[in-house]
Amino acid sequence: MKKLENEKEYVRKAIDIGTRYAENRGAALFEPTDSTNEKLEFIYRLLVRDKLIQPMPELQVSQQSIRHRLALWAASLEKKKS
Repeated sequence: MKKLENEKEYVRKAIDIGTRYAENRGAALFEPTDSTNEKLEFIYRLLVRDKLIQPMPELQVSQQSIRHRLALWAASLEKKKS
């Protein structure tokens, strides 16, 4: 897995975009006390369910791989804006 440049920034953007997407869709209402890992996993599974990103094999799903996949997703959204 090749690390993205500015991956932490893209992960933050993915959390921001993903939480807004989930709340606007009515799928979740995040609380300030929710952990980052819970948010990331929920966003990943929601995006896979809505077929916005490709699923990973279940054995490969980990916090690190979810962070990377969501960072790639956020980076692709940023490129589409340009």
